[in-house]
Amino acid sequence: MTNISADQAASGEKTILGHPRGLVILFFTEMWERFSYYGMRGLLILYLTQHFLFSDEKSSVMYGAYTALVYIMTIVGGTLADRYLGQRKAVTFGAILLVLGHFGMAFEGSGSKEIMTYEGAEYQLTLDGRGGDANQIIISEAGESLISFNEGATTMIIADPAAVGLPAEISRDAYTTRVEREEMYVYILYFSLALIIAGVGYLKANISTIVGALYGIEDKRRDSGFTLFYMGINLGSFLSSITCGILGIVYGWAWGFGLAGIGMGLGLVVFLWGQSWLEGKADPPSVEKLKEKVLGPINVELACYLAGIGIIAVSMLIVMNSEIIPDWFVGGLGLAVLAGLIVYTVVNLQGVERDRMFAALYFILAQIPFWALFEQAGSSLNLFTDRLVDRTIFGWPVPAPVFQFLNAGYIVIFAPILAWLWVTLAKKNREPSTPVKFAFGVFLAGLGFLSLVAGIGSSGATGLTAVYFIFLIYWIHTMGELMVSPVGLSSVTKLAPARVVGMSMGAWFLYSGLSNYLAGVIARATGAETIGGQLTDVAAAKAGYAEVYSNVAYVAMGVAVVMLLLSPLIKRLMHMDHHADVSKEGADPSDYQGKADKLVD
Repeated sequence: MTNISADQAASGEKTILGHPRGLVILFFTEMWERFSYYGMRGLLILYLTQHFLFSDEKSSVMYGAYTALVYIMTIVGGTLADRYLGQRKAVTFGAILLVLGHFGMAFEGSGSKEIMTYEGAEYQLTLDGRGGDANQIIISEAGESLISFNEGATTMIIADPAAVGLPAEISRDAYTTRVEREEMYVYILYFSLALIIAGVGYLKANISTIVGALYGIEDKRRDSGFTLFYMGINLGSFLSSITCGILGIVYGWAWGFGLAGIGMGLGLVVFLWGQSWLEGKADPPSVEKLKEKVLGPINVELACYLAGIGIIAVSMLIVMNSEIIPDWFVGGLGLAVLAGLIVYTVVNLQGVERDRMFAALYFILAQIPFWALFEQAGSSLNLFTDRLVDRTIFGWPVPAPVFQFLNAGYIVIFAPILAWLWVTLAKKNREPSTPVKFAFGVFLAGLGFLSLVAGIGSSGATGLTAVYFIFLIYWIHTMGELMVSPVGLSSVTKLAPARVVGMSMGAWFLYSGLSNYLAGVIARATGAETIGGQLTDVAAAKAGYAEVYSNVAYVAMGVAVVMLLLSPLIKRLMHMDHHADVSKEGADPSDYQGKADKLVD
């Protein structure tokens, strides 16, 4: 039954379940977009290591660069939409790029080959399937055999030496290996990732902005509308992690990536079909401006689309060369931007505004340790689950990407519980402040990895870790996410003066991107030697994971303690007893609320 208030009836607004009907279009567009994104994301690191045979180190940094750029490019797409294109055109263009990118991922070729040279003869080292249950094999002109390695990976052990015409054991020093890749398909991979980066850049921030535009500033339905929209995000993530993960591992990479592309195609169809339901809320700010000439026959609108080509080119170049980008450059960029923000705050703001801006900068920086650990889910944690976890549940070996559904599932279950808890505590004047919630979130990110290290230790030097430790780390991390994600950017947009909300949002996304790059650096440290994307020395790999995860866990928990000690100071800087005066600027920071909730996740 549709409930329509007197104000809605007077305005002639058409609603579904009491909300603007445009929310339905945005819900399903976003659901299918997230379906495609998470479906591809769950398979990507395994695809890089097993199909293209990139090393763990290169794959992890490439993955980190990709996810970092996904965040950073939303700044460009959001700015072009706000000033020129309007959200409707930007989302449509972004969706088209995403469809092309996801379908491009389905063109895999015949795969890379790892060639072993032994006593002048060549043999292929490969796997007999996909995922962590695939076995390493060696292929010669005569036949094939399973292979394994001794502890320390100093000797290759051939199960059926007669089948391949080799001795039963070969010393690691006696052979060399090289990887042969199909260059055309490698470039298709890079180009497809760049298309997805640009597509997300044009779509994600802008579709959230349209949700905000459907509601008036004082509309009491606003929060519940964003809650429904947020559920679409998690529904898409939940469904794709299961379906694309199973198809990609069990039936073939192209099937998993292809299904992700179909999902994005459905999202584009839904959005195009339902544009009239948006009732002009996402149209360009000035149609005349779009028609103005910029250079020769190129007008403003075409220039905005051509900027997407620039994003694709830059993104492709960075992803291709991600392993040669020095870490100091990324860190230096972060420090330089921070210095600029501090100088701006000191020079241009004063009093309560200055204090609030410093509090906003604190939250912008405080997100870094959380996302750097949380985003291991798609890279190092995904590889760990694939290779070193007993994934058999009810007799079925569950593909590693499927476990990424746990985050979305836990959010659906526990977000309402946590929301109820905050309301209940607030009534008793005992709700933790935003800085305290942030500190708890970072602490939980570290605690999650300590719980996994305990699981690694309990399984011995070479045994598989029990699967319930994967359920546990995802639960702990999700609870941490619910402490950080819903309040982070929302707090920044409320604290920053209205005239610099856009700049503050840009800083948030920039540091979100840098967090994802740092996640790639951490994942790189867990890299181990592989054949065909499978480990050669399980004991050494487990020890490496335990060491890296312990170190980052203790650092994160230490940072969280410092954040907890700083929380009273940050709370005072927030001046929550004052209300930001936004009327002078003709804008409301809450207009940006949609960009706060799981924006590109």
